[in-house]
Amino acid sequence: MPRPSISACFPAYNDGGTIASMVVMAAATLREVTDDFEILVGNDGSWDYTAQALEELKPLIPQLRVFHHPQNKGYGGNLRFLFAHAVKDLVFYTDGDAQYDVRELPKLTERMRPGVDIVNGYKISRNDPIHRIIIGRLYHHLMKLAFGFPIRDVDCDFRLIRRQCFEAVTLESPDGTLPLEMVKKFSDAGFVFEEVPVHHYHRAYGISQFFNWKRLLRVLRDITRLWIKLVWRKEGARTGHNVAQDVSGR
Repeated sequence: MPRPSISACFPAYNDGGTIASMVVMAAATLREVTDDFEILVGNDGSWDYTAQALEELKPLIPQLRVFHHPQNKGYGGNLRFLFAHAVKDLVFYTDGDAQYDVRELPKLTERMRPGVDIVNGYKISRNDPIHRIIIGRLYHHLMKLAFGFPIRDVDCDFRLIRRQCFEAVTLESPDGTLPLEMVKKFSDAGFVFEEVPVHHYHRAYGISQFFNWKRLLRVLRDITRLWIKLVWRKEGARTGHNVAQDVSGR
């Protein structure tokens, strides 16, 4: 069977110490699983040397497309921008901080078979400070209870998605609630998930932009608004499995 083309998307914010090696390893790994790929990096207003590292790579990796945002779009805004510019059959994304290993991408491509729309990684174990582990577990269990999504780790940003899935939903979240919105809307639209275990690593460069009290309070507000819209009012994607049938032809 012909191998599908892949767009690999990396949102980056002050990831100068990791993004170059991630792009290089992504290019090497993508060559193993596809004959047609592109790598998209959204530099979201970084003030470190992320921009310089990416510009150095552009002449070396012709498949690399770099977008420098002069103003920070937020995590969700950056991802939505990259998804909108992806042109290949499948869209893979993970964060530019190298807490996931792009060399595990073949685990996802192996499970992307006919009848499957999204292959979602889940963390074998979380290598973070204890407070982040506790908050992460609470977040996952509360979100699964509130939103009823079908996967075990909504907070694992290591996913492979059919590009047509994005045509069935409208993503709106500007910040860290985007993965939650995306999983919920894909689930409600009738798309089929598969899951694979992946490794999670300690952050080697930079600091988390998510785990601070000011941002957590804002995320709590955004989650409440998302729950009202998607669960209470049931707004979002076109309803029922007909959506998935329209997109994937099942």
